[in-house]
Amino acid sequence: MSIWTRISEALQALTKGESLAHVFDRLRSPPERSVAFTIAVIALSAKMAKADGQVTRDEVTAFRDVFRLPPEEEKNAARIFNLARQDVAGYEDYAARIARMFDDAPDTLYDLMEGLLHIAVADGVYHPKEDAFLGRVAEIFGLGEARFRALRARYVPDERPDPWSVLGVTADMSFDEIRAAWRKQVRDCHPDRLKARGVPEEAVRLAERRLRDINHAWEEINAMRAPS
Repeated sequence: MSIWTRISEALQALTKGESLAHVFDRLRSPPERSVAFTIAVIALSAKMAKADGQVTRDEVTAFRDVFRLPPEEEKNAARIFNLARQDVAGYEDYAARIARMFDDAPDTLYDLMEGLLHIAVADGVYHPKEDAFLGRVAEIFGLGEARFRALRARYVPDERPDPWSVLGVTADMSFDEIRAAWRKQVRDCHPDRLKARGVPEEAVRLAERRLRDINHAWEEINAMRAPS
């Protein structure tokens, strides 16, 4: 059964009068995590679009790049998007419910933030309202300012990624500590680990970019700090 078939089934609850926020609460069990992840990205993208007032073609394309949306499932995705935009519940309520849904898998929340940033910058513009929106979502997710800043640095146009921030390290750490942090991030990018966190197969490709950024940051730091 495809993820989009299971999403269609989840949407049946909406026809019975349940809110989209309550649908989140029904998807906490591990077998439904990939469904929950996809719905969360769509719903928070809709709230983010409401924040900056527009949805561009590039942003829609970016979503399709991540999830490889089959043509026959576009109506389901659009329905979730529109429900989220029209829902009286605020984005903070959505974010809080999603955080509870993945409270035992905080790294999945980081994966979700990466998807949102990928979509936000797809049109080449990172709006201040998008930044405020995503910063607040990251806070609700408990990611911490440093992790969000590092993630943002890898995506925001015209912002040169700081290799220290990308690896989540500081210049006063030892070379061995920095290397250990790099190796951990490389392990965390492995597709098997991502799938174990309930990330849809389509979203795993975001980790390919993350891995490139991580390795590039390590190469920069290694050139500066490698023991002679």
